[in-house]
Amino acid sequence: MKFIDICAGIGGFHFALHKLGWQCVYASEIDETAREVYKENFTKITPNLFKYNLFNKDLFKCDTSEIPDFDVICAGFPCQPFSQIGYRKGFKENLEGRGNIFFELLRILKDKKPKAFLFENVQHIVKHDEGKTFKRINEEISNLEYSFFWKVIRASEFGLPQHRPRTFMVGFRDEKNIIKNFDFPKPIKLKKSMSDIFGAECDRDIGFTLRLGGMGSGINDRRNWDSYLVDGEVIKLQAEHGKKMQGLPLSFKLPKSRTVSLKLLGNSVAINVVKALGKEIEYHLSKPY
Repeated sequence: MKFIDICAGIGGFHFALHKLGWQCVYASEIDETAREVYKENFTKITPNLFKYNLFNKDLFKCDTSEIPDFDVICAGFPCQPFSQIGYRKGFKENLEGRGNIFFELLRILKDKKPKAFLFENVQHIVKHDEGKTFKRINEEISNLEYSFFWKVIRASEFGLPQHRPRTFMVGFRDEKNIIKNFDFPKPIKLKKSMSDIFGAECDRDIGFTLRLGGMGSGINDRRNWDSYLVDGEVIKLQAEHGKKMQGLPLSFKLPKSRTVSLKLLGNSVAINVVKALGKEIEYHLSKPY
């Protein structure tokens, strides 16, 4: 299975799908810090991305003819235009071109015609602008002859002690309109708690969702997400804890800055969820139609 990693961040999709034996043949990420982290962690794993200049920086300048053929396009396209912490302007958002990234994904789907897609966004994208935004996303993809399925999935449903509800969208090339369903992976029982993450008794079994902002709000603040009561003391979440909550190994390299590292982790995807989805997508593609 070959895939491309768009809006790649620090490489959550890449890490998860590589574990399934998939091969990343192209990636794109504009943030310089995330790019550095991506290169540091994946140069040895997927050297051709960097050797043959297949790690794009500006998706708007991407010539789709330069993208190698692939089976699945993965993208956690920018959530700020659709999220509670953003301006909630959706497709009208022009800041850094964030609201238009989705149409770049459509351009790749149209030009490359991969077998499937796997997209991730915030939970609230489903209800954004009274559902009009999500309806348009569905229609635009369907117009390119792809099926469209979606589900809000929590990281805690797949073994990671973090709420992190995210909307995952899956679809398959379906010119004859015969694919009527996709079996999303079934949740598993959570065996790891925040006490396991900290290695001490924590007052919460499931942790707060890792976020981009609001850090240091204080444990009694309703906006708090990075302070926990551990063995009776207030402990601030560190990058090593965040790695575990996202399903990344401690060996995954991040900047020394706690603030920067937690922001990068908060912008990534839950590894276990992506692996489970990847398995189902691969199984679905093996079916005869």
